[in-house]
Amino acid sequence: MVSREVVLVVDDDAVSRHVLSEALTRAGLDPVAVSSGREALDWLADHVPSVVLLDLVMPPPDGYAVLRALRDDPRTADVPVLVLTGLDADDDVGRAFELGADDFLRKPFRPSELVARIRSQLRIREYVEALARKEHDAKVVLELTQALASTLDFRNILFAVVRRIAEVARVDRCSIVLVRDKGAVGYVIAASDDKELRDLPINLARYPEIEQVLSSGEPLVIGDASTHPLLDLVRSDLPADAFRSLAILPILFEDKPMGVLFLRGRQPNALREHELSLGRTVANATAIALRNARILQSLRDQTQQISFARVEAERRLKALQRYADFFHSAADGILVIDADGQVLFSNPRAHEITGRSEAELGRGTFAGLVDPADLPRLSQIRAGFAQDEFPHMVDLSIRRQAPGGGDRRTLSVSFGSVLHEDGGAILVSFRDVTAERATEAELTKTKDFLERVIESSADAIVSADTTGLVLLYNRAAERTFGHPAAEVVGRRNARDLYPPGLARDIMRLIRSNEHGVPGRLEGYRTEVLSRDGTRIPVLLSAALILENGAPFGSVGVITDLRERLRMEARLEEAQEALRAREKQAIVAELAGAAAHELNQPLTSVIGYADIIRRRVGGDSPVANAAAVILEEAGRMADIVRKIGKITRYETKMYVGTAKIIDLDRASDDEPGGTSE
Repeated sequence: MVSREVVLVVDDDAVSRHVLSEALTRAGLDPVAVSSGREALDWLADHVPSVVLLDLVMPPPDGYAVLRALRDDPRTADVPVLVLTGLDADDDVGRAFELGADDFLRKPFRPSELVARIRSQLRIREYVEALARKEHDAKVVLELTQALASTLDFRNILFAVVRRIAEVARVDRCSIVLVRDKGAVGYVIAASDDKELRDLPINLARYPEIEQVLSSGEPLVIGDASTHPLLDLVRSDLPADAFRSLAILPILFEDKPMGVLFLRGRQPNALREHELSLGRTVANATAIALRNARILQSLRDQTQQISFARVEAERRLKALQRYADFFHSAADGILVIDADGQVLFSNPRAHEITGRSEAELGRGTFAGLVDPADLPRLSQIRAGFAQDEFPHMVDLSIRRQAPGGGDRRTLSVSFGSVLHEDGGAILVSFRDVTAERATEAELTKTKDFLERVIESSADAIVSADTTGLVLLYNRAAERTFGHPAAEVVGRRNARDLYPPGLARDIMRLIRSNEHGVPGRLEGYRTEVLSRDGTRIPVLLSAALILENGAPFGSVGVITDLRERLRMEARLEEAQEALRAREKQAIVAELAGAAAHELNQPLTSVIGYADIIRRRVGGDSPVANAAAVILEEAGRMADIVRKIGKITRYETKMYVGTAKIIDLDRASDDEPGGTSE
């Protein structure tokens, strides 16, 4: 059915709109009538008419504003506009033409004249469009023929050609199919919607439209494949979303068919004559290019090789089908590769992990996924396949594809052998462990730091599980207990490090709140056992290790008090010696004080005794008594002199050879000082 031309009628007069609509309908045109400039602009925002009939005098926006908007919009800039108005002034008419009007008709008008002028504008527009199409088609033909004559990669050129034809002809797919002489198989060597497609074999028996074109050498256009009788025999095999419109153009050289240019669309639609003409021209240029490039035979040879490879790959994939359900539901990414590393199968999880589709993986190799830094390791792994060595859980890095740029991921990969009866293939299973490896590295770093802190601690640190088995035992613990760590960790119970029954009492204190916070014990004075059974006084701080509120072990920090106690004993001895010296000093001070006090009486006694002895003279009893007094006083002075020497007080000569303490000098010196 041919679509009717849409005519937009813009007039604020209801009678005029009715008359215009009736006249246009009788003439086979499709009128759309609006009553104001605003309605016209709103309708034009979503539609493009074939012609516009425009009244000039209307409430704002008037006809001039609508005309200006039409010419400013690239979509409607070329739409013919026929101005209808009752104005008589030439200035109004001139202004309308200046704004872009194509024709002018005064009211009242004859319907036949109106229709004639509309058809005239439509013909003019068709002529202009036809000239533009011819110019455009000529440029496209020149572009494509120049491309086909290029010496660049011919396959890429063919892809560029079919893609350009699909754009110009407005079809969903354009492909080139080559055939052998009287062969039953055709090969799709280029397709506009798949740049990577190469030499896809097709059974011509399933394409009767191609067979007819090859046999007749004439183009074939099918507007709707769902009803065309040529496709009755294969219609049941067509998918539900099969192409509806078809155009097949023969590629002829010296009147012999080499193949076809196959254009297809998803909606029913017949190609126009100029589009078919363009296709025929390109098909002929393609035939010449194929001959001049002398690649047809090589393409056929390559096609045979690729076809064989595809058949082999399909055979292997068929053998894999028995594993398919398991592979598709697996939580790990799974690839099946051949001996050369070519990917034969991939499951959905592999697509998610690698960021590549099934088609992308199928076109590449497993080595193409691996980060270049890990390729030497992969080569070693592949070399071991020949000796039936298939490693498990090997870390390999890949570059994952993702929107906005890929990232580097770490995979834990395991290899295995499958399909032994079909020539062998390699099963590659993997999972993304990037986050786990980063966490492990951070935990290892933290663990190393904590181990260094624990080992460098001056206090013994011992940790055990809930059964008492020692799990941690640092160097300070070795020094304290005398047991090497190798004899304790994982071998001995923490109870063995304490005197009998003491470990149980300490654990009870830790669990109670008698010494502060339950689950902790701080600054507790106790004893532990050395390797030889000696009791060692220590200061203990201990706590339970909890996980989700439940204890799963304990840790104790033990400070060896032996050196501290030895220091305290030495300090006590020093203090005792100091106290003794202080006592001696006090005695010396007392002796010195006594000597000082005796000095004066002795001096008087010796003096008076000497006076009496001299005065009495002779051998009288008084003289003898004075002599005795003088002798005993001298002996007493000698004792005082010795006391002074002990207390470092000096003596002086008194009478004859007798000496007494020099209390004057002693009193001038500091107590305990030495006089000359």
